[in-house]
Amino acid sequence: MQLHRAAAAAAVVALLSLSLLTATAHNITRILAKNPDFSTFNHYLTVTQLAPEINRRETITVCAVDNAAMSDLLSKHLTIGALRNVLSLHVLLDYFDAKKLHQITDGTALAATMFQATGSAPGSSGFVNITDLKGGKVGFSPQDNDVISATFVKSIESIPYNISVIQISAILPSPEAEAPAPDPSQMNLTSILSAHGCKVFADTLLANPAEQTFESNIKSGVTIFCPGDDAMKSFLPKYKNLTSDGKQSLLEYHGIPVYQSLSGLRSSNGLTNTLATDGAKKYDFTVQNDGTDVTIKTKIVTATIVNTLIDEQPLAIYEVDKVLMPIELFKGALPPAPAPAPTPEADAAPPKKSKKHGSPPAPAAPSDSPAESPADAPVADQTADENGAVRFDGGRFGAVILSFCFVFLQL
Repeated sequence: MQLHRAAAAAAVVALLSLSLLTATAHNITRILAKNPDFSTFNHYLTVTQLAPEINRRETITVCAVDNAAMSDLLSKHLTIGALRNVLSLHVLLDYFDAKKLHQITDGTALAATMFQATGSAPGSSGFVNITDLKGGKVGFSPQDNDVISATFVKSIESIPYNISVIQISAILPSPEAEAPAPDPSQMNLTSILSAHGCKVFADTLLANPAEQTFESNIKSGVTIFCPGDDAMKSFLPKYKNLTSDGKQSLLEYHGIPVYQSLSGLRSSNGLTNTLATDGAKKYDFTVQNDGTDVTIKTKIVTATIVNTLIDEQPLAIYEVDKVLMPIELFKGALPPAPAPAPTPEADAAPPKKSKKHGSPPAPAAPSDSPAESPADAPVADQTADENGAVRFDGGRFGAVILSFCFVFLQL
């Protein structure tokens, strides 16, 4: 019996420990802050807003460089946009710790980077070659560069298979990444939308005055939620039935007049005005977290952000899986309210006889109103720090697990 209790308690404590460890996301700035040799690299991850993106992702490798290597990069006097592109080339979208680097199949591996994921990398310039070299060394170079540009120095920290932070000897050279980013006023909004899965929305926008509303807000900051092509195609019949003003309002409803990074959206949940908001005409929606996802909730639909098209201040464009439908235009689309439940007094009262026929009235038909949407359920309690690393409140969960421990120990 004692052995059984000890085994049960050990199992539950192990489960609690594992749950608490996995409930907290990684934070790249905290990892690098432990070593002052990477203070400059760490600083510019925050300045370029790459840190929140790194914290948001899973299965990732950050190739950090020391302060001397960063000095060489800063001497080029690149724009913040170009610096972001260069540093994003050093973030691999796969997990490579020291062991895996020395066990690469066939001696070479090709890794996609965060630069490639932005859609700003022409051709294959957003990929990095990793090569096993003689003497136990590992080399790194952009795919378009045949010369080894940097070598593996050491592992800084690894959390299998979530994040690996390693040091490489030098900055990876890339003319494409170092090219000056276009001025916000020179960005072709509809071209960006068309090239990244939102062509139907872009074409619809081009034929409407709402396009000028978006363009005029780019310089001061704007965030756009564009429905993907499949979602927009299926919505077009409803769109065509709207008035001219309704069409413009619907399109403008997909933008907010401020720049918001993904981590910013996570940390600023709540009611948000849109480009369609005009005094008494509310046209607002709610931004909220659904686990690790960000959702946009109107009173009609709840859409989820499924892709980042561009996130370079002052412009952010995110693809959503549904068209955002404001209640101001689609009141008829609301589901009927559930019928009120009968009161106990009503149940206890005897049926009244009809004055004419002396028989009780027919019982009311049961309500077929739909149940409340799961989207109305409260989301998990969580917060986000200044760099987007999500932390869950494990207090309540830990208390439940400890209660299980107590029960097992009583067996």
